[in-house]
Amino acid sequence: MGTKELEKGKGKGKGVWRTRQESRLLEFMESIILKRQELDEPFYVLDLGVVISLYHQLISNLPMVHPYYAVKCNPEPAILETLAALGSNFDCASPSEIQAVLALSVSPDRIIYANACKPVSHIKYAASVGVNLTTFDSIQELDKIRKWHPKCELLIRIKSPVDGGARYPLDSKFGANPEEVAHLLGAAQASGLAVIGVAFHIGSEATNLDAFHAAIAEAKTVFETAARLGMTKMRVLDIGGGFACNPGFHEAASIIKDAIQTYFPNETAAGHLSVISEPGRFLADTAFTLATKVIGKRVRDELREYWINDGKYGSFGWLSSEEVIAKCGAHILASASHSNNRTYRSTVFGPTCAAVDKVFTGHQLPELEVNDWLVFSDMGAYTTACGTNFNGFNTAAIPTYVVRSDPTS
Repeated sequence: MGTKELEKGKGKGKGVWRTRQESRLLEFMESIILKRQELDEPFYVLDLGVVISLYHQLISNLPMVHPYYAVKCNPEPAILETLAALGSNFDCASPSEIQAVLALSVSPDRIIYANACKPVSHIKYAASVGVNLTTFDSIQELDKIRKWHPKCELLIRIKSPVDGGARYPLDSKFGANPEEVAHLLGAAQASGLAVIGVAFHIGSEATNLDAFHAAIAEAKTVFETAARLGMTKMRVLDIGGGFACNPGFHEAASIIKDAIQTYFPNETAAGHLSVISEPGRFLADTAFTLATKVIGKRVRDELREYWINDGKYGSFGWLSSEEVIAKCGAHILASASHSNNRTYRSTVFGPTCAAVDKVFTGHQLPELEVNDWLVFSDMGAYTTACGTNFNGFNTAAIPTYVVRSDPTS
């Protein structure tokens, strides 16, 4: 198989598929369906060739930044194993995620516990397995760490001073305000805790990429505050995630490189600063394709209503109808009985009994029948990871078939 490649300046927020590569992927999916004609569950295909290609693009465009993959985005074991072999480190936010990474024989010093508010039992667990780097943004968190993991090194998480225009902003929940920073640093110093750097996140699916520049400038101010307090020189800058696999990534990389060079030129030149990032969506989203089966149909005049075996309580929970329609445009695996190209205004429902379990409405589709399949591309970010067992449909356990494309074909 071939691979999807991010092509600068093309498309609207998506990687560009080559026709032959798409055809090969669909042929593989069809082979799964034909071998298991009784199959009534959705399934994913993960292309590890895409993951590998994107990882190399990431480190090529940001060579001074070491990736810590955000496990919460998609914890599929095959993607974790592949990224570990490539040299990626990991951003974990719970003992379960830490366990998944350690199970791959990844050293605990390759993990950042990037959750600024942790239960005491989780802090104790991190200490017991040797995960010795975490984030904080409150006095209360420092208190817990001092009592239960005093050897842990810390990053103070700050708010970005500029709105990242993110679809999922994070600053309402995480991050110290500027006026809180000196007090927090002083409290950590008084507690004998080592604050070795600064972390921030401009938000998931950010659109104002200049927020990276402003946040890095703010991080420099925090480094200077720590120096004025007589603390040990900070050495880590965590720029979070927020960039996606689209042409905007190249702009983000340019802004990040310029800001690091502007505000940390001496540290960078001397090798005294470790810059890390927490990409999730960038590496996972375009590597996964979802196949869903039509399990029900209703005709009302010119309207076609379909039920598929995945929905809002599964892979589509975080996606708008418009996004789903865009992802559904690649191909339809339809029965051989279809004989014309006419399309109909269509509504697609998920499998549960909830009325809100509607995948999309008003999209033109050809006439489908029960047992036909709809295919959705770019379904790796916060999809299967957010699935539930609502109504007894175990959408948290959708199977994944793994392939590895050849980037040179």
